[in-house]
Amino acid sequence: MRVKKNIRVTAPDCADTVNLLALEPVYGETLQPFMPGQFVRIGIPKLNEPAPGYFAIASCPERPDSYEFFVKNAGPLSAYLCDINEGTELEIEGPMGKGFDLSAFKGSDVYLVGVGTGIAPLRTVWQDIIHHREDYGKVTIYAGFLTSMHQLLTDELEELSRHDIEVSVTLEIGHESWDGPIGYVQHALEADAPDGTNAVACLAGMSAMVDACTETLQNLGFNDDRILLNH
Repeated sequence: MRVKKNIRVTAPDCADTVNLLALEPVYGETLQPFMPGQFVRIGIPKLNEPAPGYFAIASCPERPDSYEFFVKNAGPLSAYLCDINEGTELEIEGPMGKGFDLSAFKGSDVYLVGVGTGIAPLRTVWQDIIHHREDYGKVTIYAGFLTSMHQLLTDELEELSRHDIEVSVTLEIGHESWDGPIGYVQHALEADAPDGTNAVACLAGMSAMVDACTETLQNLGFNDDRILLNH
């Protein structure tokens, strides 16, 4: 595949660089369909170093014309990907992984919980839900970021209320004008205490966050088979 667009999405003054990378087929083929939450393996043609890596797809699964990813500059491969130009070709393997399969949970409330670039696989879930909104009950997104400069998809998240989707954004480090939750997403979950009786949760992010949110959801009455990971 080749680079369709590659743009920075974190604030210019942010110490962390995150880019939105979109890849399209080189010869105009139809893209391989994917399940929300799946990922691909990205490598550099004819090079073994930097080694290939895995990135969650962040684009809508409904008739996609490209795969989108959020790439944080945090290593040799991601540094390369954040710096490449449009038209550059990359090797792609996948999609792979079990993803977030909500087909068995129609009629349930849905809670999407992720931090940082972990919001990428959750984006595919909420975009899929928008196309099938009548299949689900209450839908709420819990997104966590280090600071306001680290926030991703701010405008898109604000627009989700039009689709009857609630959004809670937590900052680990707040500021004077921030009136949302401060701390970690599991604290926002504890404060809201969602009912797990007829609900399913999708978790994506660092393992420590996933473990903490899993424990919180279990304490709120979520059964283990209704706490989903995409890998």
